[in-house]
Amino acid sequence: MIHPAPIDAPSEGDPFSRLLTRVGRLNYTWTNTESLLIHLIAGLARTDTETALVIFLTLNTTRARIDLVERLSKLERTPPDLRREVLRATKGLMRHSPLRNRYNHCIYAFDRQAGTAQTILMRIADRKDRLKIGETAQIDEAALADVDAAVEALNAVNREIWDIVISHDFPR
Repeated sequence: MIHPAPIDAPSEGDPFSRLLTRVGRLNYTWTNTESLLIHLIAGLARTDTETALVIFLTLNTTRARIDLVERLSKLERTPPDLRREVLRATKGLMRHSPLRNRYNHCIYAFDRQAGTAQTILMRIADRKDRLKIGETAQIDEAALADVDAAVEALNAVNREIWDIVISHDFPR
């Protein structure tokens, strides 16, 4: 039988504990990279970082922040090369949103006897004639590799956004 993981659950070397460490790294990398949107907003909206910060914090979701940056980049006044760079970076960021959301909107459960762990997604999927609740996924080496790959890709997006900010002399 699978139970939600108690606080003192598995030891440091098991996949569950290794995943928790990686999810922390994923969240840090995501938040750090998302915050760079402030500089894109400042540059694209032709304002200062303080104003861009207020705009950024007023928008409550990553999706809203990305939408704003993408729309600003699509204004006619934005040079096509800058538009392409910004859209490539925002696409790169959003590519990893589902994985981040999975680990931030789930509970973790494990089977002590089998030594396995899994995530249980805490979302309701409304289908035509039924609800889909509690989608599960195993915490295994493949899951760990997925998180590692996402962190690496987000680091690349982070560098890409910094390159845009620096090369286009956006406010820092």
